Amino acid sequence: MSIPVVKFNKNDNPEFYKVLQKRVNAYFKEGKISKHANLEMVLKTVFMLCLYFTPLILMLSGWINTVGSMFLMWAIMGLGMSGIGLSIMHDANHGSYSSDQRVNNFFGFILNFIGGYHVNWKIQHNVLHHSYTNVHGFDEDIDKGIMRFSPDQEANNKFRYQAFYAPFLYGLMTIYWLIAKDFEQLFRYRRKKLLAGQGLTFRSALIQIIFHKTWYIILTIILPILILPISWWLVILGFLLMHFICGLILALIFQPAHVIEETDFFKPDHKGSVENNWAIHQLRTTANFANKSTFFSWYIGGLNYQIEHHLFPHICHVHYKHISPIVKQTAEEFNIPYHQHNTFFDALKSHFTLLHQLGTGAYDRQLEV
Repeated sequence: MSIPVVKFNKNDNPEFYKVLQKRVNAYFKEGKISKHANLEMVLKTVFMLCLYFTPLILMLSGWINTVGSMFLMWAIMGLGMSGIGLSIMHDANHGSYSSDQRVNNFFGFILNFIGGYHVNWKIQHNVLHHSYTNVHGFDEDIDKGIMRFSPDQEANNKFRYQAFYAPFLYGLMTIYWLIAKDFEQLFRYRRKKLLAGQGLTFRSALIQIIFHKTWYIILTIILPILILPISWWLVILGFLLMHFICGLILALIFQPAHVIEETDFFKPDHKGSVENNWAIHQLRTTANFANKSTFFSWYIGGLNYQIEHHLFPHICHVHYKHISPIVKQTAEEFNIPYHQHNTFFDALKSHFTLLHQLGTGAYDRQLEV
């Protein structure tokens, strides 16, 4: 079994993306600016890595030895985990951190230090999510049986209160990732013959997952239990706190970029086709938020400029705020929607409103009217 391919409409306003690419390329060429990481990105990389590893080192070395201070360290590590995922690993595994693929591979591998598996992430995010954003049956980011993220997913009364319990499930995201998700994905990607594209066999990928998760658990659970002067269950609680903070942050950043009231959802027709070309599809399924918040944008890796990221995933995120006016202006010229919320709160409100509508069936009733 191989995954079918969604066919985008190449005749749907093809000039838009040509013009946009020309203008964005001109910005970098005329300004003699690299599309990859700059000094700001390097400094951020150092900061995020320290935010994660320094608290762990302080605990294991004995510098931090009280229960309260240790839980503070776990909480800070949760911020570091999410910062690494949003600001470093994300760019690297897109190939946008550096023009040298060895550098991208090095920083992309850091995902394994926070409990994930970099190869699965590339397949789910780069291959499936970016190619088929908000397309039912293809984008795994909206294909969650435990919640209803798309109107094309079958309605069920079990989703009725999903807007209320969603934050709790979001907090469990990276824990589930560590324990089960990578294994489930690996078997699924074998059936869909997606591993070969990453240069791996099922056996080699399975060995890698088991090996990387083993040393990750030794580093973040076993060693602290053996070394720290506290009960083992407190170490487990600290570990879970770290993951809960990370999972909640990651989900609350990515979900309001696609699963909101304003964005569209698609289901391919019997021929596997959708109505728009790829670039216009990205604009119809993606949204920006809080673009005026400098520190917020810095911490989350520029992913509040999600439109720019989806159109130009091979450009480092430090440049998104500069090319955003170009993208918005070009979209307006071609009468293509450019979704954005002024604040992060507005984006979250839209996301949870849609979750409620999808869960209660209100969204479906609106479509019937």
